[in-house]
Formats: sequence, C-alpha cells, structure tokens
Amino acid sequence: MKPARPDEDLVLLFAAIAAANSDEVMRRVERAGHGDLRPSHGYVFQHLIPGPVKVRELAERLGITAQGASKAVAELEELGYVRRRVAEDDQRNRLVELTDRGWAAVEAGRAARAAVNRRLRALLGEEQAGALLASLQRVAERTGGLELLSSRRLRQP
Repeated sequence: MKPARPDEDLVLLFAAIAAANSDEVMRRVERAGHGDLRPSHGYVFQHLIPGPVKVRELAERLGITAQGASKAVAELEELGYVRRRVAEDDQRNRLVELTDRGWAAVEAGRAARAAVNRRLRALLGEEQAGALLASLQRVAERTGGLELLSSRRLRQP
C-alpha cells in the first residue's frame, strides 16, 4: 500500500496541529511567568483542579506508578506549584494540592488556550470553525477521545 502524503494523512495532520498549538500554548504560559512548566505537568494539574488527592490516587488517574507520580509531585513541589499536606482523615496519608502559583499556572493555561482558540477561529472564519468543531466533536465522541477528555484520562503521548 502506498503511504498517503503527509498533507492527506488525517493522523499526521491531527498530530501536527496538536503539536503546533500545544507549543503556542506553552509559549504563552511561559510569557505569563511559568517558563519552568512542561506540557506533561498539565496532566498532573488536571487531576488536582477538582481538589486535593492522595499520591496513590493521582498515580491511578494518570495511569502511572506511585513512584512516577511521587516524582512528578516532588518536581512540581520544588517549583512551587503544588504542596503536600497531611490528610485530616488519615495522618499516614498526604494529599497533594495546587498552591496559589499552581492556580496561577492553571489560569495562564486557560487564557493561553482561549487565545489560541480565538486565533484558530479567526484563521477559519466562524462558519468553517463551527463546522470543523462539530466534525471534531463527532470524531472525538466516536473514537472515545471525548470520554478520555471528559474523564481527565488523556495521557501524555
């Protein structure tokens, strides 16, 4: 089978668009004062937004080992984005939560995504953007991607 040209390969185009827009979001987050963050940190943040969690639970949600989650938490703690505190119901367990700096990074990420969304809508025009959005929502639903997104279970590539 002859391979599709890259500009005709949906998987490659989705990957290219995702990478370019992720890079743009990260540049904007950096300009907002969070240049020490990596895209992978966002996977941790998304599980802390609803509230504090135990490291073990965080590991399960991320689909990684407790050791891997502990390492990520230690790194973010050193950078000032998260803190650990003793769980009130069990003194042996520690909860991980976002700090004010962590919440500021979350807000910077949200603002960056909103700006990139506005730019994409301007590039496409509202009619095309609406049609593309509807198509992408349908594809995301049928492939299970929307469920992964909604359940905060998207994984780092």
